[in-house]
Amino acid sequence: MKKGSSALLTIFLVILVDLIGFGIILPLIPYYASTFHATPIAIGFLFSIYSLAQLIFSPIWGGLSDRIGRRPIMMISTLGAAVAYVVFALSNNLPMLFFSRLLAGIMGGNISTGYAYVADITSHEDRAKGMGLIGAAFGIGFVLGPALATILIHPRFLSFLNLDTAHKYMLPGFFACALSVLSFILVLTKLKETVHHTLHEEEEPIAYEQGETGLFKSSIFSKGFWQFLLQKQSSIIPHLFLLLVGCAFLNSFAQSSLYSAFPLYCKNIMNISAGHVGTLYVYMGVVAVIIQGVLIRIITRWLSEKKVFLIGSIIMPIGLAAVAFMPSKGWLAFSLCVMSLGASLYGPTLNSLISKEADPSQLGRAMGISQGISALARVLGPAWGGFLFGIQYRLPFLLTAGLLSFAIIVGVSIQSKLDV
Repeated sequence: MKKGSSALLTIFLVILVDLIGFGIILPLIPYYASTFHATPIAIGFLFSIYSLAQLIFSPIWGGLSDRIGRRPIMMISTLGAAVAYVVFALSNNLPMLFFSRLLAGIMGGNISTGYAYVADITSHEDRAKGMGLIGAAFGIGFVLGPALATILIHPRFLSFLNLDTAHKYMLPGFFACALSVLSFILVLTKLKETVHHTLHEEEEPIAYEQGETGLFKSSIFSKGFWQFLLQKQSSIIPHLFLLLVGCAFLNSFAQSSLYSAFPLYCKNIMNISAGHVGTLYVYMGVVAVIIQGVLIRIITRWLSEKKVFLIGSIIMPIGLAAVAFMPSKGWLAFSLCVMSLGASLYGPTLNSLISKEADPSQLGRAMGISQGISALARVLGPAWGGFLFGIQYRLPFLLTAGLLSFAIIVGVSIQSKLDV
């Protein structure tokens, strides 16, 4: 690694603490919105508005982190998330709840900046291992977060604290706020800056349209965004950066399609309760933590990250397609773990390859674009899954697995044309 492992541990803790807060809030949104008599469509938009805001603002935060540094962006993001959680806790109507989710999406720049930070402090050889730690933080956050949410809204716990159950969603909101403040303190006191240049030291390699200045240079609505995405990098594979970002889109698209299709499949086809569905998600999270947090370090000692990416791109769609044919709960859990295994090999190596394809001076911008495009996938994926389930219950898994197989083509191309 370029810098000590302490920096990697610090960024891991920053992202982990923030994601635990995110994991607390996420499963409560439909129930909280229902107290304001929200329709199913409105509840769906509560999820979509967050991803739409990330689509617009992740590239902006990423580009800014290349110019003014990673620490300022992560401090702004974590404090902004804390404010969003306070608004969530104090919401007394549906528009206020919508505003909390919009603000949280706007301020969600810490993930793409965190990926860029990992790329800053790791060598090419250790890049996938570092990216794996961020993936492990996601897994831990989505295991601990919902578990903490269950505790925080439990009547006995509220009674112990002498809190009114009529306002039970306030406590999770304030708890998530406290976690974001803790994340801010970690950034402020422990995280060292990795971008050391002034705004005028480097010229931007992309020409911008007249008027595209400041924040808007990296916006999805700018010409520069699309020029950056479509430009041919130094790789001997034309437009490899675009292909890799496309793989990131499909990864998020496949996983987010499960948000709608998988619970419907469990309820209507497998006759599985909501509680057991949550347990299945925990299994997937545990697999992700083990692979990305521990085993990816061992695996990448023996295999190049290009091979690991290819293996993951093969395993993930197999596990996803198999979900549609599992005869029992046990086999269903097995297929989900196979899918999670593939995703856990696929995700860190994909982010590593994306970071290596970008100019070192524009790592934040590259990761911001990748996260923004992934956010677009999270907007579209749930609607895709629900629509296909309405046609035939196996279609969401089979067709999505087919789309995801595009990554196999990219992986084979990388393996055959680039030096291992």
